[in-house]
Amino acid sequence: MTTSKTALTTKEVAARFNELAGQEKWFEIQDELFADNIKSIDPPNSPYFKFAEGKSTVRKKGEDWVKKIEGVHGTYTTQPVIGGNHFAVGRGVDITVKGFGRVKIDQIMLYEVKDGQIVLEQFFY
Repeated sequence: MTTSKTALTTKEVAARFNELAGQEKWFEIQDELFADNIKSIDPPNSPYFKFAEGKSTVRKKGEDWVKKIEGVHGTYTTQPVIGGNHFAVGRGVDITVKGFGRVKIDQIMLYEVKDGQIVLEQFFY
C-alpha cells in the first residue's frame, strides 16, 4: 500500500511560516517551504537587493545580506493575511548594515504558494 502525501494548503504554509518567522528562523523557512524554482523580487530601485531565482540563488541573496548586518536593534513580523494562494506579512527591521549604517525598513512581504510550497516572494518597501 502506498500513501500519497497531500500538499500543504496556503493556510498551512502560512501557519508554518508564521511559526518559524516568530523565531527568526528565516533560513529554515527557505529550506522547508521554498520550492526549487522560487523567485525573489525586490522593488526595482532597491539599494539592498535585486531579483533572484532558484533556491540556491535566493539562499545566497539572504546569506550575503546577513553577513552585512552588524547589529540588530529591533524586528517584528505580523500575522499572515491569506487570500487565495497568496499570503502577506508585515515585516520591520531596525538594523545596522555594513555600507549603509543604521537602516529601518518597514515592508509588506507577499508570498505565492503552489503545490504546497512557496514559489514567489515579493517585497514592497
